[in-house]
Amino acid sequence: MNIQYKLSPKLTTDEFIDILNRSILGKRRPINDKECIKGMIENADIIVTATIDNKIIGVARVVTDYNYCCYLSDLAVDEKYQKNGIGKQLISKVQEQLNDKCKIILLSALDATEYYPKIGFTKHSSAWTLARDKKLV
Repeated sequence: MNIQYKLSPKLTTDEFIDILNRSILGKRRPINDKECIKGMIENADIIVTATIDNKIIGVARVVTDYNYCCYLSDLAVDEKYQKNGIGKQLISKVQEQLNDKCKIILLSALDATEYYPKIGFTKHSSAWTLARDKKLV
């Protein structure tokens, strides 16, 4: 398998939606809201794709300050190509862009909770989220 990894490609909204749908993330992302998806791409700090014959089979999308924290907001690999080290390689390509002290942080999809410890991630029990429509009390 000749997989090419590309940093900061010109990923289109349709390409991003397509790979999300071919991975397990399509169920958890706003794939019917193209403006939101467009903003997700345009405001990402790092995007790495994995391609075979110019077809995207994986993507990592990141928001980061490059020095202290890096939020790996999307790691999507086409289900047909999973278990071939593509996700791990995408994360490695992201790490190459970061300062040595920068920590990668992510919220795992339930289907992927067993994957991350296998590749070296440490579970953190005190992550919290606040939806935009929720008010602080």
